[in-house]
Amino acid sequence: MSVELTSAEEASARLGISRASLYAYVSRGLIRSFSSPHDPRQRLYARDDVEALIERKARFRRPTAAAATALDWGLPVLETRITQIKGGQLLYRGHDAVAWARSASLEDTARLLIGGLDAEAFRLPSIIPENLPGPAEGLHAYVTNALRLLSEPAPKEMRSVEIATILRLMAAAGSGTSPGAEPLHEHLARAWKVPRAAAPIRRSLVLCADHELSSSAFAVRVTASTGASLRNAIIAGLAALSGPYHGGMTERVRTYLEAPGKAPAPSFQHKLYPEGDPRAAAILEGIPLLSSDATTLRAIEAAGGKPSIDTALVMLERAYGLPRGAAFTLFAVGRTAGWLAHAIEQRSQARLIRPRALYVVGEEPSPS
Repeated sequence: MSVELTSAEEASARLGISRASLYAYVSRGLIRSFSSPHDPRQRLYARDDVEALIERKARFRRPTAAAATALDWGLPVLETRITQIKGGQLLYRGHDAVAWARSASLEDTARLLIGGLDAEAFRLPSIIPENLPGPAEGLHAYVTNALRLLSEPAPKEMRSVEIATILRLMAAAGSGTSPGAEPLHEHLARAWKVPRAAAPIRRSLVLCADHELSSSAFAVRVTASTGASLRNAIIAGLAALSGPYHGGMTERVRTYLEAPGKAPAPSFQHKLYPEGDPRAAAILEGIPLLSSDATTLRAIEAAGGKPSIDTALVMLERAYGLPRGAAFTLFAVGRTAGWLAHAIEQRSQARLIRPRALYVVGEEPSPS
């Protein structure tokens, strides 16, 4: 995707700062810098990043406006040591998530994100209800199954075992069978009868594990801040994930891929990745795409777009003939690791999340 560039002189003037301050912004990852195609000795700067900083500085000068826009891709509102998105790169506690996903399992990733967990707990069969719901096909079926399993009475468990159990419950909701002690990617590949897809499934689960303060992670943190149980915090995250503007986007992507040109095209952009979502590229690497999906992918890129993670998950589902809705299942099972990390981090802060609302005068609603 092309990036509109500007000179150091113009960037500094627009921001009202010195050259030294401009270089400091670049070193902190706030403004991207590129070599000039005409003169390798000259550096050019991303105009979008400059304009974003101008808007950010304006918000700081107007505290009320800054607060009002903080929940809409605005200024950071919470501190975290779990995940960082910087310069188009996704980092899990300082580890490049794409590089980490080349060999790590979801269980490895949960231990990385949460910290202090007993590795042995992930190698032991967890306590799973005997009467499991059938395999989930579709978003609604998966959410229904997961809610039922998470609402089962929970035995008193050590934290590592409880976390391992919650991860396995989420996988059981999609497969209809108990994962036992095997890694979750192997369990899902076996349950879905596609053993050759085990590695792509593993990679997808890891890359879905966390994404900073997404809508579902924020829902988890709000719930955990009230002192609610880990299971109830995960239920809050699952409810948020199911929406069509979050994990439920996989349903819209599938509809589009099944009838390109007829169904409305979903968005193929991500505000946090101007150069393209690195998770999607990593998931699609080496996948035997359907010819129609490969054609659609080329058309997206020819139009200057990049596939989103939702697109990549649905294309993986279709490439291996996974059950309909497997894309959302992978998203939910993988993201559970991050939700658990956020819930535990929030509870350790012992602080209730309770923002204020700005009351505005408007028309009274008509009586129903």
